[in-house]
Amino acid sequence: MSAGWKERALREVVGRALAEDLAGYGDLTGDGFGDRGRARVEARERGVLSGSAAFICAARLVDKALEVDFAVADAASFAAGETLATLVGPLCSILACERTALNFLSRLSGVATLTARFVAETAGTKAAIAATRKTTPGLRALEKAAVLHGGGRPHRFGLFDAAMIKDNHIAAAGGVTPAIEAVRARLAHAHGLIVEVDTLAQLDEALAVGVPAVLLDNMDVATVKRAVEHVAGRAVVEASGGVRLEDVRPLAEAGVDVISVGALTTKAPWIDLSLVVGD
Repeated sequence: MSAGWKERALREVVGRALAEDLAGYGDLTGDGFGDRGRARVEARERGVLSGSAAFICAARLVDKALEVDFAVADAASFAAGETLATLVGPLCSILACERTALNFLSRLSGVATLTARFVAETAGTKAAIAATRKTTPGLRALEKAAVLHGGGRPHRFGLFDAAMIKDNHIAAAGGVTPAIEAVRARLAHAHGLIVEVDTLAQLDEALAVGVPAVLLDNMDVATVKRAVEHVAGRAVVEASGGVRLEDVRPLAEAGVDVISVGALTTKAPWIDLSLVVGD
């Protein structure tokens, strides 16, 4: 993906968010403050940063004259009370971009921070933490990037970049094997394939036809251990399904390769950040 394409996509997402606040009319409250000024973004709690590009984009779309300097990089940890960034330029422009820019930074830093907590539970094991497609509509690229900043993996971006056979595909095809056959008939040699299984019997069926990766859906830890032993390295093993923070360590120690967690994006709290005008 080219840098130009990424920049255009970012401008589109951030532009829509700014339109919700400014609607082409501007800021009725802040437009009267035209003097040049300075502001800083402060953290009110600790976390892991993500979203600096969206923050800068919001500032520049409001006013190209705004100067934004981040003291903390994406993927870096910060402490409560720390200054994350400074803005210099017309005060009316700083005030106009404030809420939209902070919304992106607070939301995405929340995803990165929660991801880092999940990743920490895998220390000393081979398991990786991955996101899912349970993302905020329109913000998938930014939220997947935030997972990366927290030390996790993005998993597949969408339906187009890897095939994942799930329970509804199996139901529609009448079984695991016919579902695999139907999907494989349309795949190119470079496409990935993952098969979601609910039981050890389904796992056996998937392994019998040589699938490269299996997803163990909503299995308890004891069953996951049995599944990993049965796979014996023949496929990548992913565990998923309502995974909570306290579930990560037992699943990682069971020997899975990947733990995918919808909560990274659906349950992430926003990080409390504020913009303060003045030196």
